Amino acid sequence: MFRQSFLIVCAIFALSTAAFADTASPSIGIVNFSQCATDSKLGKQEHNSFEALKKQMTTLLDETEKQINDLSAKFNDSEYLDGLSPEAEEELKVKFRSLNEDLNRYQNQYYQVLNQANMKLFQTVMTAVSQSAEKLAKQKKFALIVNKEACFFYAPQLDITSSVITEMDKNFDEEGKKQQIEAKAASTSAPTTPSSSH
Repeated sequence: MFRQSFLIVCAIFALSTAAFADTASPSIGIVNFSQCATDSKLGKQEHNSFEALKKQMTTLLDETEKQINDLSAKFNDSEYLDGLSPEAEEELKVKFRSLNEDLNRYQNQYYQVLNQANMKLFQTVMTAVSQSAEKLAKQKKFALIVNKEACFFYAPQLDITSSVITEMDKNFDEEGKKQQIEAKAASTSAPTTPSSSH
């Protein structure tokens, strides 16, 4: 399967190179996806959202662990335990078990949520890169645009990453303005609640 895919890529590369050999502009474009993800406005926004979510989840874990550690210290304090009624001590044990169950659940959710958020970040940026690359391909007559990771070597002049990022930022700004206009239109067209008269 890999050999077949590799041969297809080589064939496309060879055909596109031959077809555009006599043109002034290169027919192949190389894009550094990682740079698009870190330097574009969209990538930075998605990364900030990811970090905010990660911080929120981490804070929840830290707070739960702190409560567990505080309870553990109480269980290790014989004087404190001697001053408790049997009911109060049992209540403390129930709370301790409950917190441990919460911690296990939070830890499982932590990795699951972060994996989903990371996948969303990747897919969102990938879609934006693909759209921008396709637009550039039509404008500049590129026959093929590939991710840098797929190349063993390429000439530096084939790198169009900065152009792709510029196009991504342009689309990002346009989408932001569109959302602002839609939000403003929605707020002005929202029905007002008539005041009740007595």
